Amino acid sequence: MKTRTWIALAALAVLLTGAGAAAEEMKIGVVDLDQAINSTDQGKKAREELARKQRDAEGKLQPLLERYQTMVEEVKSKRFVLSDEALFQKQLDLAELSNEIDSKRKEILGQLKVDRERLEGPLRAKLAGIVQDVGKEQGFTVILARGTPGLMYTREALDITDVVIDRFNKKN
Repeated sequence: MKTRTWIALAALAVLLTGAGAAAEEMKIGVVDLDQAINSTDQGKKAREELARKQRDAEGKLQPLLERYQTMVEEVKSKRFVLSDEALFQKQLDLAELSNEIDSKRKEILGQLKVDRERLEGPLRAKLAGIVQDVGKEQGFTVILARGTPGLMYTREALDITDVVIDRFNKKN
């Protein structure tokens, strides 16, 4: 991530210094790909499907969490009446269930990440192509993605997100 930041900043510095020497005016644009995804019909469907998958995943994890909470309450309430051996066994059972929950949570997060990339990856690729087309057609020197490391402020007049969204919706 840091390498990408430095490359982007270096490229921008080269463009800025080169633009001063050239007689040609520099034209900069900014695009918010997340907003574009959220604003397209395909993007909305993808986000809805991701939300559904996340709800399903949470539903699979919930019984384990409830079982863990029940066991914690049982250990707390019976702590003084259980033998040392029985208490130790309950604590081992809790540790085992905790590991199972952590493992399941990691599995779910990994699957959600794969699902997000499967659903949004093609949209991002199409949007990137549209950004390139808009850049060429409208004579932009550089178009930066909002949220890019190092990009802290831009004027609204530089934002071409709506143009990209309109072009995407017309193509699809």
